[in-house]
Amino acid sequence: MSQAQVRLAGLLFRYRLKVVFAESCTAGLASALLAEVPGISSQHCGGMVVYRIETKQQYLGISAELLAKHDAVSERIAREMAERVLQRTPEADFAASVTGHLGPNAPEGMDGLVFIATASRENPVGTIAAAFHCLPHEDRVARQKAAAAEVLKRLADQIETLAGR
Repeated sequence: MSQAQVRLAGLLFRYRLKVVFAESCTAGLASALLAEVPGISSQHCGGMVVYRIETKQQYLGISAELLAKHDAVSERIAREMAERVLQRTPEADFAASVTGHLGPNAPEGMDGLVFIATASRENPVGTIAAAFHCLPHEDRVARQKAAAAEVLKRLADQIETLAGR
């Protein structure tokens, strides 16, 4: 098990928090990595894999206009994904989302670009989103693993920040 998995699980157990995921380019891998931790089902609500634009619209309710204006791979859409999956999962305290271009056929200049967002029910205006770049020489699966690990890390960072107050 990775340090990211153990760290996040430890925080969820310690603070008795629950988490939910909305994943695009990682196709549920962040959720699956957390699910490897024994006993995590008490803290892990689940997740949505919203790989396609239409699925983002149907599962999360993100409008076609917003997706067209900001692109499905953007900071704004990552924020929307995290906030909306949290809204749809009443028992969750935190949410994390990820969207990106991990190849093949990424648009020019966007290969390896990923946006990750984390949201908290306690502090809904505190949704944090940031860009993350996967290494260009890695294959798609290696990039998915790197992005999923980064999702777990950033979620743990936000939990530490908010719970440690």
